Amino acid sequence: MTGTVYKSTGSWYTVKTMNGKFYECRIKGRFRLQGIKSTNPIAVGDKVQFELETKNNTETGVINRIEERKNYIVRKSVNLSKQTHIIAANIDQVFLLVTIDNPPTFTSFIDRFLVTAEAYSVKTILLFNKIDTYSEETLLEVKYLTSIYKNIGYECISISAKTDENIDKVKALMVDKVSMFAGHSGVGKSTLVNAIEPSLDLKTKEISEQHMQGQHTTTFAEMFDLNFNAKIIDTPGIKGFGVVDMEKEEVGDYFPEFFALKQDCKFNNCLHLKEPKCAVKEALENDEVSYSRYRSYLQILEGEDEHYRTDNWDNE
Repeated sequence: MTGTVYKSTGSWYTVKTMNGKFYECRIKGRFRLQGIKSTNPIAVGDKVQFELETKNNTETGVINRIEERKNYIVRKSVNLSKQTHIIAANIDQVFLLVTIDNPPTFTSFIDRFLVTAEAYSVKTILLFNKIDTYSEETLLEVKYLTSIYKNIGYECISISAKTDENIDKVKALMVDKVSMFAGHSGVGKSTLVNAIEPSLDLKTKEISEQHMQGQHTTTFAEMFDLNFNAKIIDTPGIKGFGVVDMEKEEVGDYFPEFFALKQDCKFNNCLHLKEPKCAVKEALENDEVSYSRYRSYLQILEGEDEHYRTDNWDNE
């Protein structure tokens, strides 16, 4: 039998077949995927093949094959730095929720997420949430960040999950697609999903005042079918986002604005650091490339393990 993984709880997987029936499935033996050292061999969104078995009058499935993935998105496993964690697979697009405060989303986090999405061929749309709560000064920051990312080619939408502002725009982009929702804890993912599909009634929690940080409400990624022919994958709140398995020479290729300038650098293997006649550095000096993006690039090159934990609430 063939189906799609809708939920993973570590050892059991909820799989939906083509005819709409759900089965609880497990993996038989050790499951190793070629070339991926992952803490979870199977992810939400995976297409799998399984066989049914009955034990104690209960019918369950045994997964024996994962079909080739169209794409997937990974992050470093927080506890095992050499391991990766596959967040989800076979995604049409990711909506990355960003809040300026309450809690703050740093540009370094946004950029690391975008670099990973570019590397794994996943389209990302930035949603600036909670605009109903912002001061004029904070709204100017939203405008500034929107201009940075729109200039690079990323779609940006300012929304309020609480007042439904621009929720219709988000829904229109989701039709006929599998969309993943991601962001820090507390940025309003569950509130947004509930605004899009109230019948799901996902749990939401208040922001923790101690850290102005969200409390985790989603502990495992889970896929949901929506009533307007769309699917969403809701993910746990991400604190740090470590970039996985990238050579220094290729990092710049996942910054679209750097990649566009690369051919004008004197050296074709230019790292955009101290090399002479570097088109990226010249663009930076002329304010044609964002300083925050360049700073994120340097952090990733430095091996940003020390950065990606400390600036994103991973040191509670």
